[in-house]
Amino acid sequence: MEKYYHSVRLLGERCIGCVSCARHCPTEAIRIRGGKARITESRCIDCGECIRYCPNHAKTAVTDSLDDLKIYRYNIALAAPSLYAQFDKNIPVAAILAGLQRLGFNKVAEVARGAEIATAALREHLRTPGIKRPVISSACPAAVRLMLVKFPELIEHLSPIDAPVEIAARIARREAAKTLGIRPESIGVWFITPCPAKMTAVLEPIGVMQSELTGTISMISIYGELLKEIPRDTVPADSRLASAEGVGWALAGGEATGLGDAKVLVAHGIRNVSNIFEQVALGKLNDVDFIECLSCAGGCIGGPLTAINRFVSENSLKQRLKAMRDRGEQTPAEPVADAEIALALHEGRTIEPRPALKLDNDIRVAMQKIEQIDETLKRLPGLDCGSCGSPTCRALAEDIVQGTASETDCVFRLREMVRDLAEEMVNLSTMLPPSLNREAVGKEPVGQIRSERLLPDDKEKDKRG
Repeated sequence: MEKYYHSVRLLGERCIGCVSCARHCPTEAIRIRGGKARITESRCIDCGECIRYCPNHAKTAVTDSLDDLKIYRYNIALAAPSLYAQFDKNIPVAAILAGLQRLGFNKVAEVARGAEIATAALREHLRTPGIKRPVISSACPAAVRLMLVKFPELIEHLSPIDAPVEIAARIARREAAKTLGIRPESIGVWFITPCPAKMTAVLEPIGVMQSELTGTISMISIYGELLKEIPRDTVPADSRLASAEGVGWALAGGEATGLGDAKVLVAHGIRNVSNIFEQVALGKLNDVDFIECLSCAGGCIGGPLTAINRFVSENSLKQRLKAMRDRGEQTPAEPVADAEIALALHEGRTIEPRPALKLDNDIRVAMQKIEQIDETLKRLPGLDCGSCGSPTCRALAEDIVQGTASETDCVFRLREMVRDLAEEMVNLSTMLPPSLNREAVGKEPVGQIRSERLLPDDKEKDKRG
């Protein structure tokens, strides 16, 4: 069985088996067994929805910490645009970056610059004749993993452009190694992440042998310390850092904004992304050039590892972007060079599907199981209550056919079976064996049996009599 790395982990001692996580998992990766949640590794995409909806905080994300900086000679922090949304619009970006340096990083780079490069590379790619349309964004690792698990037939639609954080990491590491004259492997490059999927993408990258990142540190884990380290008195000038075009990637629609007159569609929220993928698979969106898909509602600002309420952070970032545009910072100060665009492209990467939802490797057996699932589903109530430990009745039917559950796991089906058994028991209780059935005495079958047992002398008497 193939082994997968996952950032999302279950804290068994906190789990009470409430099925909330199972019902919100977009890939039905969670089952409740023995009063505890169980995560199927092959189905999990590390989107963090279970973290978001667990009322007992029994789901968590494993990321790196500031202590890990000690391992490397030189450390670079990559600040995501969504990090700026965690702070008031009046706190300059430069002050936030300065605060990160005070936490122990030698240098801070902006992922927003990687986003500017990715936008330019994507514009070039969309001009390429003969490409498979619609092109689907590869920026959100959870959305990409959703495709690999549920919609592997859409891989050919996936954009060859690296995620902005990978681009920014590649540039930052090369520049630091060249400037300092040290080996690239002695440089730690850390992403301040809003989601657990990025941690998974670092340790188990898609389509490449190795991520450009060393690791990730969650926003929520350092937010309190960073807030204290941000300079308040002498604040560095912004000195034209990343533009609004790059910073806007933190919001849903930010990636699509810089594509000019291209026909784009934006889907955010993992279930909405799944629905759009289904439409693409059905051939319903062939007139669209590009689809931006983000696992979290609202974009990266809604990540499960952010510190501030999504709506508050969205408002803060929109005001910050407006101020940047008012200052003439809508587009990059310097045009993106061809060499930078080349750094963003991975045309030759091979992305393998991860079809965890297939019923069997043998197509004939799989078809038989589908028929069995449909027949089993007819006997289930169709309420999708989750009491059985499976998220839906169809999921339970699949589990039954796959041998990991039984019909009696459904409380309604169990009640029906108990009722039928009780009726049968009542009927049986009114029945008696022939030897005790008084109503059968004197009936022909009994007389026939008696006549067969007459002695020979008795038979002669009967003839004479």
